Parts: sequence; C-alpha cells; structure tokens
Amino acid sequence: MDPLWISAAFLFGFAVRQVGLPPLVGFLMAGFTLNAAGIEGGPMLENIADMGVTLLLFSIGLKLRIKSLLKPEIWAGASIHMVITVLLFGAAMYALGIAGMAYFGPLDVKLTLLVAFALSFSSTVFAVKVLEDRAEMRSFHGQVAIGILIIEDLLAVIFITASLGKLPSPWAILAVPGLFLLRPVLMHLMDRSGHGELMILCGFLMALVFGAGLFELVGLKADLGALFIGIMLAPHAKASEMAKHLLGFKDFFLIGFFLSIGLSGIPTLATFGVALLLVAVMPIKVALFFILLTRFKLRARTAVLASLNLANYSEFGLIVGAIATGNGWIGAEWLTIIAIALSLTFILAAPLNTHADRIYQRFSKTLRRFETNTRHPTDAPIDAGGAEIAVFGMGRIGTCAYDAMAERHGAVVIGVDFDHETVAYHQKAGRRVVFGDPTDPDFWARALAISQMRLTMLATPSQTANLAAVRQLRSKGFTGTIAATALFDDEIPDLEKAGVDAAFNLYGEAGLGFADHANELLEKRLLKPHRPLT
Repeated sequence: MDPLWISAAFLFGFAVRQVGLPPLVGFLMAGFTLNAAGIEGGPMLENIADMGVTLLLFSIGLKLRIKSLLKPEIWAGASIHMVITVLLFGAAMYALGIAGMAYFGPLDVKLTLLVAFALSFSSTVFAVKVLEDRAEMRSFHGQVAIGILIIEDLLAVIFITASLGKLPSPWAILAVPGLFLLRPVLMHLMDRSGHGELMILCGFLMALVFGAGLFELVGLKADLGALFIGIMLAPHAKASEMAKHLLGFKDFFLIGFFLSIGLSGIPTLATFGVALLLVAVMPIKVALFFILLTRFKLRARTAVLASLNLANYSEFGLIVGAIATGNGWIGAEWLTIIAIALSLTFILAAPLNTHADRIYQRFSKTLRRFETNTRHPTDAPIDAGGAEIAVFGMGRIGTCAYDAMAERHGAVVIGVDFDHETVAYHQKAGRRVVFGDPTDPDFWARALAISQMRLTMLATPSQTANLAAVRQLRSKGFTGTIAATALFDDEIPDLEKAGVDAAFNLYGEAGLGFADHANELLEKRLLKPHRPLT
C-alpha cells in the first residue's frame, strides 16, 4: 500500500474515532480528499480492495449455516424488498425524468428500473464491519441482516453474469461437486495446519485458491467462490479460529476498499445534487425493511436494528452501474452519482448504527405498534424463573464461570447467550442456558426478574455490549452485584463508571488462575521441584 494512502487513512480514521464514529467513515473521507487532490487509486488499490472483499465473504461463509438462508424472513424478506424497491424507485426516477430533471431525462422505463436495481442492494462490507465492531455478528438481528445481504449478493451475481453476456466455462458445472469431493481433503488440511502461521496460510489458500481462484477459472464470480467454500468449511471445529486469524488481514485490506470508494469519481455540483436526492429516499428503503421484518413476526427492536444495518447502498450498485455505463446504457456520470450516494449513505449509516439502541428506545412505543400478535420463535419471551445468578456470554470464559457458580450455588445459576448454536450446545451438555441479547432493552423487561437477581456476570467479548448491559440493568433498578470482564486495563474505568462493582482483566485473571493451580500442585506435592524452594 502506498505510504500516502496509509497516512491519509490513519489520520482520517483516527480523527473520526475521536468523535465516536467508526474509522471506516474516516477511510471514506480520506478517499474523497485524495480524489480532490488529484490522486488516483490505480490497479494496486483495486487489487487490495478485491482481496479485502474476498476475505470478508470467506469469513462470512465460515460463520454461516446454509439453513439460515432458507428462513422466510431471509429469502422472502430480501426478494420482496428488492421487487418493491425497484418498482418504487424506478417509478419515482421516471417521473423525475418526465419533469425534466437533469440526468433523469434520458432514462426510459427499462433504464430507470436498471438504476433502481443498482440502488436496491445494501452493502455487505459495511454491515459486517459494523456488526463485528459491535460484536453482534451472531446476534439475531445480525444474522437476519447478513442473511438478507447474502440473498441480495446472489441475485446481483446472477444479474452480472447474465448482463455481461459471458457464459461460464463448461467446467463450471463440475466446480461445486468437485469442491464437495475435495471437502474431506480440505478439512484434513485444516486439521493438520496447527494454530499459528500455517493456519493463516491455510485460510488464504482456501479463500483465494480453492474458492475465488477456482470459480474465476471456470468463469464464475470469484467472490462467490470464497463465500461458497467458507460455507462448506463452516462445520469444521477450527472454522471460527480460522476466521479470527484472518480478521486483522481482512480489516487491513478492506481499508483499500473504502479508500477506493472515495477515489471512484470526481463529483460535480450537479452529480452531487442528484446523489443527495438518492440519499434522501434512503429512509423509504429502511422503513420498508422494518415493515417487512415485523410482518415476519420479528419484534420491533430486532427489525429496527436489522433495518439500520441495511441502511445504505451497496458496492454491487457500483458494479451494476459500471456494466451499464460500459455497455452504453446510461451515461458515465451515473457511476459517479452512485459512488457519491454510496459514500454518503455509509457516512450517515455509521452513527445511526452506533446509536441504534437509543433510537429504538426513543421511538419504542410507536415502533411496537407494528409488531404482530404472535412472535417469531427466536424473539419469543424467555422464562428464566427463579434465577439468582446470571452469566451473560457463554464462550469459554462464561462457561467456566457458569460451571464454577453452579457447583457452588446449584440450580439458581442461568447462562444467557445470543447465539442459537451456542445455546443449543450448552443445553445439550445439561447447562441451563437461554437465548437472549443483554444489549436489548426489552430483554430485561420480559426475561429476568431483576429484583430476584443477586449477581450478574458479564462475560461478553465486547466492551460495548458489556457497557450497554450494565446501563440496562441499572436503569431497571437492579441493586445486585455486577461483575464484568475486560480485554484491556483502560476499559475497566468505563465499566466501573457505568455501574460495575468489579471488573476483571481477562489476561490478568487467567495468569492468577494459572498461578493458583500451580501452587495447589506444589502444596499437594504433585509437582516435585528439581531444587528446594526458598
């Protein structure tokens, strides 16, 4: 990466972070600034951006279960939303063309529908980045948003393949069955790759060679190949570990993606005005998602958070726009218009997602009126009757905490996690674990009898989630003890300020626990030292 790109990305990313915005907003602003200075991206930045998107889709695949895409709220929600959006936006743009507005006039019915189609997608890159930053990838609203995005991406790939007029290679029909035949070999490679640098190289091999490389070789979309092989390897025990190993690389390469968006075109006053008009109709797109998701029996909060995750235009819109301009269907200025609109929706959607819970709480009474009388099974009320100790976040730390408290206090302990597979695993193992999101304001009102709780232990992997849970507890009048984990020492003061009675550094406590166990071994003379201890 060019030193200038790195410097600009860091400075702008650092600046926006200081005001509470995600760094990706700064990366976009860096791209606009470099563009205004006459600096172009070039093939190198394009390759870096493509690498980031490929690794992103591979990582999504590693965490995805194909059956989740078959849920009605996913495939039907995405399909219905796209049809309505295309028809509604297309009709509006055609009307503007008849009225004589600039850039809309040359568009006939088919072309307005094409532009509307480009604007019907939401950004997978943006949504995943926001969800990862908030540690909400495996939350219910996060899974709904990601599922809808994948359906949209598949529809986009079908359109791109058809519009390019290029048929895949005859060998393409063997690509998917061939990968399934290779699956045992690929699984074995993951098993034997250890936990270090070979695991990282194995991830790149799977994503770029067996996934993207193979699909591109047979004339299929490379990114789709990365997603497919990720889904195929998702059941492997090391899938989550591999995704974590690739996280830093993915985030770094995605910086190139956000820079390239800002560098994609030089706006004029006229194109900027049209882009603002497209941004102005974004609330309609978000509202439509909300209404559809509540019709599928999701609670208002779940629908709001998922809809805000989708409150932007997509990089696929740029691809569709590029195909349309390349074929001479629409003017080249439309590519710039879509790029500007995409960037602006990113900038606006970032703070909306940061404050999504506050937005919901502010308008919760109005939003709940859209809920159906029956609830989606995942959003149904939770009965945790009689619990006095709750452990939130049933990962390795939370599981150890649960087992220790259950051994000392018995059946009054309950675990809570927002990942269905994690909940199912613990229930099968005999633990009393329920599905729930501690950042959900409604959860505390419907799931747990706060007055009966003596102790709440927060072991979620996100500082944001822990802080949100603490605030929810204290706002509901909880007077019991709250203990929380932190990854870094500088996170502890914020937790204590929010109302945590005791915060513990995970690494520090792990070291103390290790020392305690070692001392126990010494005391029991199970460990014989080579020399006397003084």
